[in-house]
Amino acid sequence: MTPIFKFEGIYTPVVTPFHADGSVNWDALSDVIENLIDKGVHGLISGGSTGENYAQTVDERLDIARFTKEQAKRRVPLIVGTGAMMTPDSISLATGARDMGADAILVATPPYSVPTERENALNTLAIDKAANLPVMLYNYPGRMGVHMGEEFLDRVGRSRNICAIKESSGDINRVHLLARDYPHIQMSCGMDDQALEFFAWGARSWVCGGSNFLPEEHLALYNACAVEGNFDKGRRIMSAMMPLMRVLEQGGKFIQCIKHGVTMNGIDTGPMRPPLKGLNKDDKRALEQVIRVLKSTIADIQAQG
Repeated sequence: MTPIFKFEGIYTPVVTPFHADGSVNWDALSDVIENLIDKGVHGLISGGSTGENYAQTVDERLDIARFTKEQAKRRVPLIVGTGAMMTPDSISLATGARDMGADAILVATPPYSVPTERENALNTLAIDKAANLPVMLYNYPGRMGVHMGEEFLDRVGRSRNICAIKESSGDINRVHLLARDYPHIQMSCGMDDQALEFFAWGARSWVCGGSNFLPEEHLALYNACAVEGNFDKGRRIMSAMMPLMRVLEQGGKFIQCIKHGVTMNGIDTGPMRPPLKGLNKDDKRALEQVIRVLKSTIADIQAQG
């Protein structure tokens, strides 16, 4: 079955800058979007967890998605996240995405409820039916409590809209399963510290929060592996990125690090909405040192060709 939408390249789940009072900083969001497009990312995701969707109402999320759509001016595809605890909220986000002319939707397992595979599949298909847009699934059992397993994939895979899956389980055996048994569902890297392995197994896209502030370096790894097929160069770039991956994937302060990284680049993303708090001085210093070394090392690798 030929997918109706091909996910290729770096897709950035866009952060949401806030003012000190917690309101959206639209000017800063505009700057983030422009910077990402200027640096060459292949697509934008609005309303992901990196954008603090869990701390926003459905209406706020749709407002942010519409703003992102208008700012992008069709220069890159827009994917709208529909993840929510309640199915009606996800359907509202899906129909809103359809109405604003989004290119695709991101569909996750509802958190906390721990649905069976059948229940999860029916939930996904209800959201799919409401939007009738290309769908990227989002498997993140660490946050959602359950896998999108084989029963789930067999059920939802009958819809021609199910085009891809962002795999964030951290289980390399899932990569093998998807590549071998579900080749009709495009596999997208959702676990940053396994990006090289995803590309080796045929992934053509990477949804990476770190590309909010290091788009060129994430593009360098994608281009080396997925475009040039130069895995020797890819290993060197990945090795240079691993200290950052450890900070992001294992440090427990993912969004805080992403927003500080963007602020370091001159776009003030402001605070997180509660319950999250910003990095302390030691954490900021450590992240800044990791980024300095990473950028210098990857620049040297790129210069070597």
